[in-house]
Amino acid sequence: MNEPAHIEDIPDTEIRFMDNTFVLDPSGCLFWKEESLLVVSDLHLEKGSSFAAKKGLFMPPYDTQATLEKLAMRVLHWQPKTVLSLGDSFHDDDAATRLPNSYKQHLSQLMLGRDWIWVSGNHDPSPPRDLGGMFCEEIHIGNLNFCHEPRPEFKTGEIAGHLHPAAKIKQRGKSVRRRCFVGDENRLIMPAFGAFTGGLNVLDKAYAGLFSGNAFKSWMISGEHVFEMAAKKLVL
Repeated sequence: MNEPAHIEDIPDTEIRFMDNTFVLDPSGCLFWKEESLLVVSDLHLEKGSSFAAKKGLFMPPYDTQATLEKLAMRVLHWQPKTVLSLGDSFHDDDAATRLPNSYKQHLSQLMLGRDWIWVSGNHDPSPPRDLGGMFCEEIHIGNLNFCHEPRPEFKTGEIAGHLHPAAKIKQRGKSVRRRCFVGDENRLIMPAFGAFTGGLNVLDKAYAGLFSGNAFKSWMISGEHVFEMAAKKLVL
């Protein structure tokens, strides 16, 4: 399970990206101050039930509850005008049909009084239409483009998810691996927010071509803190 949701009285980790101010929240969400926009990615709701139904692998059925509770804490904290979920919000296209009514009601309560945008992902290319909110493949806001999967050909101002970034460092003979935000001056990739989601090392070949050499940074999440780390300090 990911880091605790009870993150309140800690210093904000602010960055400037494309002349906009963002807060890197140690829960794994991103808050855009100028737009009062809260961004999350890769919730993977109902991943546990998907594994049980399609693979016969029985996982503890609490992933959706844990993810929604964490999301509710961040919505309460930031009070955003808009919430944007960057794809793979649901683990598969049938996930919403498996959502218990109590979870649907929880989502409905979170949506009250604010705009809610669902971006489609590779796991949920056809998001459910009965949960409310706006659905799109990607969305352009200000000078930024929000999408699920980062694209090497996109040049500036992209914020994406999909890769579940994680960073690893070695200190005093011990290695430490954490979920992270990763980006350079042109692109920012979000960590996975969901409770049962893993991470892919930012030095993996899957990231090739997304950043300008080793000019990128990672912001590693550790408990209730976010630590900036230069690429040259990371290990595979």
